[in-house]
Amino acid sequence: MENKFQKMLEQASDLAEDQEFEEAIILYDKILKLDSKNIPALLDKAATMQRMGKNSQSFQLYNSVLNEEPKNLDALVGKGTLLHAKSKFIDAIQCYDIALKIKPRFAMALAYKGMSLGELGKFNDALSCFKKALVIDKDYDLANMGKQKALELLKSKKSKK
Repeated sequence: MENKFQKMLEQASDLAEDQEFEEAIILYDKILKLDSKNIPALLDKAATMQRMGKNSQSFQLYNSVLNEEPKNLDALVGKGTLLHAKSKFIDAIQCYDIALKIKPRFAMALAYKGMSLGELGKFNDALSCFKKALVIDKDYDLANMGKQKALELLKSKKSKK
């Protein structure tokens, strides 16, 4: 049965990559009908729903995963990005901080935390997060872009004084 789930997950993931979201959701739902706590299916369905702009459903799915696995890094970061999109930056940062307690060298969580800190106007803290992310992964585009933006904002802030 596990092998069948794996094949269906791969098919659904391929469909989602090809932006065939509705078809991917159908496959995720088939898996979840047979195993309602299948974490990979819940996570992939949540990410697909997020890509479709169905953020409330995505949020519920991430919470379902976190109820089963409170230390699930993918769910913590996914939930954080949804909170960020709703301008709930402090709540988003809390999700990223939990992920960073579990995995301190987590470039994605650091970069997303930097983005939320930047939105709060905490540019020095944001810059610190981006730099830490780049130490872990020097080619991480989001961290590079965030670092440049934070530096620009800090520079313009200094020139206004």
